[in-house]
Amino acid sequence: MIELVILAVVIAAAVAVGVYLSRRQGQVRPATLDPDTEQRARLLDAAGVTGEVPAVLHFSADWCGPCDAVRRVVADVTADLSESPNAPRDIEIDIDADPDLARELNVLSLPTTFVFDAEGKERFRISGVPKPGDLRTALEPLTV
Repeated sequence: MIELVILAVVIAAAVAVGVYLSRRQGQVRPATLDPDTEQRARLLDAAGVTGEVPAVLHFSADWCGPCDAVRRVVADVTADLSESPNAPRDIEIDIDADPDLARELNVLSLPTTFVFDAEGKERFRISGVPKPGDLRTALEPLTV
């Protein structure tokens, strides 16, 4: 009987952890790491994050299924904000073709999306498919 109780507790804990982790997926979180290294600046500049306008940088790969959804969300949101005074740039990077930038930005899973402000500073990081409303909310203040 004690074994069944222990098993039930372990299963409940596993379900709770799973629910917590899945709720974080796709949420916009403020950036916590923005080291200003020369290599990072060079790689971002080569990718198109020039610090002139806000940018949405998302990593993808041919083999990544959810990356198609990220493409659609980012394209829709950047198109909606294209008439803004500081319209955001949509930049997609194939992680297989450019692993150096992914390594420098500490990308551990796909899809991963970054929001950079007009000065080229990382403002937000999104793991998973971003929700359109959340991405728009993160980008709108940067486009004014």
